[in-house]
Amino acid sequence: MWRSVASNALTLFIALFLLGGGVLIWGQRQYTAPGPLTEAICLRVELGSTMGRVSRQLASEDAISNPTIFRLGAQYTEKAALLKAGSFLVQPGASMEEIVDSVTRGGRSTCGTELNFRVGVVSAEVEVRELDPGTSRYVQVLSFDPAGDVPPEYAEFRDQPDLRFRVTLAEGVTSWQVVEELKAADFLKGDLAGLPAEGSIAPDSYEIAEGTARAALIDEMQARQAAILAALWAERAEGLPLESPEEALILASIVEKETGVPQERGQVASVFVNRLEEGIRLQTDPTVIYGLTRGKEPLGRGIRQSELRRETPWNTYVIDGLPPTPIANPGRAAIEAALNPEETDYLFFVADGTGGHAFAETLTEHNENVARWRRIEAERQEQDQK
Repeated sequence: MWRSVASNALTLFIALFLLGGGVLIWGQRQYTAPGPLTEAICLRVELGSTMGRVSRQLASEDAISNPTIFRLGAQYTEKAALLKAGSFLVQPGASMEEIVDSVTRGGRSTCGTELNFRVGVVSAEVEVRELDPGTSRYVQVLSFDPAGDVPPEYAEFRDQPDLRFRVTLAEGVTSWQVVEELKAADFLKGDLAGLPAEGSIAPDSYEIAEGTARAALIDEMQARQAAILAALWAERAEGLPLESPEEALILASIVEKETGVPQERGQVASVFVNRLEEGIRLQTDPTVIYGLTRGKEPLGRGIRQSELRRETPWNTYVIDGLPPTPIANPGRAAIEAALNPEETDYLFFVADGTGGHAFAETLTEHNENVARWRRIEAERQEQDQK
């Protein structure tokens, strides 16, 4: 009898063991298998949240099949205590394992609200935008000039604990503009001891943490520009009339200010390279303007004839060759154009009325282009007066 009881107990134990093992294997497969989510969502994890609360959020969004397995999986992998506050993008079909990794890995939020402080060549703009999970594109929800009145709703966004911050510099901004505008960025701290060298800052987009020191941000901008310049200088075309990376930066800044049409940069650069090779003065208006303003503000009017003749270190109607410093902070594309210009015989260019330029090899052809541009200007003035 006792032998029969023992046999039955052993059989039951083995059955329970196998059943438990089967459940464990099933749970593991559920944890690592693709999830049921059909459209991307932005999962917001509040400060002080638990894996239990997150599992219920995910279940309500139909992002996971079993909240219990989600919690047990996080505990089994020793990640339950590593939960981070923030907003996290959960892609369609993400497994529970992938979601746990995303919300415990660390780093910054991958979706949610972002404050983008844009520094343009004329003014700055604060743009608050939110990521649309379905398209992975940002949608603007608020925009204003930091030098003007701040909208009341801005405070609501600033109070979000997972708000991300970004500073974006437009190509062609001057160092003075960058320094002055960053003073108005309320999420930065600290003062700047001096003005960064013109051209030394990389126009780019910088994701930063709240409370970043302004000096540290400028250091990063300068380090990025130095790396870009070094890499492109190493790949420059042969035979350029440029003796150093610094001269390349000067030429690139002139190209940057002369055209906003990307496909024209190589042609504009070729004009200046050809002029340098033939010993012809560059005669470019942006250098005249920089000599007048030192990059501190837009001129806001046309250049006077007397200013074209005024001697400044940057006036390329008066000086030979390149000016002594850049006249703005050029972007990567302008630097690349200066170091790898198109091969042309162009020596002149003038606006063509479409936002681009008409290029010419001879003075006669150039004069015809200038006359055409003046007719366009006259017609526009007549239309404006009607």
